[in-house]
Amino acid sequence: MQTVLSIATNGPGLYEFTREVAAFVATSGIDQGLLALFVQHTSCSLLIQENADPDVRRDLVAFFERLVPASDAPSMQWVSHTNEGADDMPAHIKAALTAASLSIPVTAGRPALGQWQGVYLFEHRHGTHRRRVVAHVTA
Repeated sequence: MQTVLSIATNGPGLYEFTREVAAFVATSGIDQGLLALFVQHTSCSLLIQENADPDVRRDLVAFFERLVPASDAPSMQWVSHTNEGADDMPAHIKAALTAASLSIPVTAGRPALGQWQGVYLFEHRHGTHRRRVVAHVTA
C-alpha cells in the first residue's frame, strides 16, 4: 500500500508527522512489515528524533545553521548555486548530510518507534513550502 503525505512548512525547522504515518499504517491493515518513507525534494530531509523536549528540535536547527550558514551576506557568498536564493545551496548541503528516506519496522499494526521517537520532516529552506513524502508499507 502506498500514499503521498503532504507536509506544510514555514521556514527551517522540524515538522513532526508521526500521527499521519501511524494513521496510514493503521489503514493498511498490515500487522507486521516494513514502512518506507521517501521525501521527493532535495532541500529538506527526513529524520527520527526525540519528540518530548522542543529544545532538541531548536538545537538541531541551530546546529545545522552554524554548520552550513546561508550565503546571503557578501562576506558569506561561498557557494556558486544561488539562482534560487541564498538559502538554497546550503539547504541542499544540509539535505545531503541527513536522509531522504527512512525505513521503520511495523509491529502489531503500528510503526515500531521508541517511546520518545517521532518522525520529522526537516525543512532547510526559508519561506513556506508544501513537501511531499511517499509512504509505502509492505508485509
